[in-house]
Amino acid sequence: MSDKLIAALESKRVVPLVQSDDPRTALKISEALLKGGLDVLEVVLRTDAALDCLEAIAKEFPNAHVGAGTVLSASQSEEVIRRGASFIVSPGLDPASVEVANAADIPILPGISTATELQQAWNLGLRTVKLFPASLVGGPKMLKALSSVFRDVRFMPTGGVSLTNLHEYLAVPAVLACGGSWLTPADAIAKGDFDVLTELAKSAIAIAQKN
Repeated sequence: MSDKLIAALESKRVVPLVQSDDPRTALKISEALLKGGLDVLEVVLRTDAALDCLEAIAKEFPNAHVGAGTVLSASQSEEVIRRGASFIVSPGLDPASVEVANAADIPILPGISTATELQQAWNLGLRTVKLFPASLVGGPKMLKALSSVFRDVRFMPTGGVSLTNLHEYLAVPAVLACGGSWLTPADAIAKGDFDVLTELAKSAIAIAQKN
């Protein structure tokens, strides 16, 4: 992991997921989150226009840490790097994607949900991973169990994290940051109420600073 990205994650400890099928809307979402104080953004590849959204955000906000999420393969890893991603997040562990990221000197956080997957990630040289889907695979208790064995690994739990349980996850010493879509509610985005996103970002940071 790059020192700059680690520092940014340690500072805010929250990573919002940006999803849109329109680059213009994606820019507004990102602007609202940045206004709220969150400068690490994960643009998820869940729409046909996701790559265009990623590229637009990376170009418009060069001082932010703009990464790509839901990256499933080595070819996708190569494409998101070409589009300007400064880090990669995947739902599972794909050694080929890890190889691409390492070759490009780009941080990658693969998703793991078992000790076996985490051991594979550890043996690939990774020391920062994503626990996914966090709430379904044990949540904070699972993180405590895994971190007691893999003592040099840090986690970014995602999936089921919300404002109501954020403090429980961040209270686990091995948790570097939490990812989540609760910061970008689809109903607010559909209404064009981007101020909601800014306030959610501020609320999340306030909770994180207490841990």
